[in-house]
Amino acid sequence: MAKVVYQVVEHDGGWAYRLGDVYSETFASHADALQAARIVAAEQQVGGDPEEISWQDENGVWHVEYSDGGDRPEAEVEDTAR
Repeated sequence: MAKVVYQVVEHDGGWAYRLGDVYSETFASHADALQAARIVAAEQQVGGDPEEISWQDENGVWHVEYSDGGDRPEAEVEDTAR
């Protein structure tokens, strides 16, 4: 099973959560960013319907994959402020 880790970090004059190099919107408080990250992590683990997913990689190449809707990663939140 894949694992994703959302990190709560200071960003752009406030707080955000990030996954890899991608940041969320900026939140005014650490508590708001932490709450949003926990919501996103929980939603990341919810299964869905089977569907095709298209995505673009870092080289600009598009890919199409099939997801059965049940193969969800383990997700957690890491609070770097603590």
